[in-house]
Amino acid sequence: MPSTKGLSDLVAHWEIALSDGVHKIEFEHGTTSGKRVVYVDGKEIYRKDWMFKLVGFQDFTVGKQNVKARISIDACTGFAYEYTLSIDGKSLKKFLENKSKTSKAWALKINGTETRIVFEKDTLDIWVNGEKMETAGEFTDEGTETHFEFGNHSAFIRAVTSGRRRDGIIHALYIDDKAIADQE
Repeated sequence: MPSTKGLSDLVAHWEIALSDGVHKIEFEHGTTSGKRVVYVDGKEIYRKDWMFKLVGFQDFTVGKQNVKARISIDACTGFAYEYTLSIDGKSLKKFLENKSKTSKAWALKINGTETRIVFEKDTLDIWVNGEKMETAGEFTDEGTETHFEFGNHSAFIRAVTSGRRRDGIIHALYIDDKAIADQE
């Protein structure tokens, strides 16, 4: 879909990986009119064409889980502004650090198709290409396995202890009984 954004007012953009996929956030700010426009994945989700207050913040949600997001607009020197994105009440950096601890993602090609699988360690939810999967848990001699199916593939994520407190639990993805290498 072609973009209708005025290039001169586009002041910030971010990409953020959530469980349901990678989302692109763009922000337009008219520094004379106070105009604010927020786009998520190319779709306009908020517009205010005239505002007297040039600084402040704009709240919105991102993704299928409606994750709370906020763009803060702060005055710098002269007529310059700084734009920062926070997600779920945390700075983007802190949110991404926390997300890397609470989820694990694999990006791979299966039969020529780009596939992104995300495992949420805290909820045990599994997402494949933005869709939440039905899962079934099972205890095995090796650890626990969370089974799911997508397309014509059967898959599971095996959780085993590393044996070292510092490393904790190791999660490994298997598709059609083949181990998928970690990408980290």
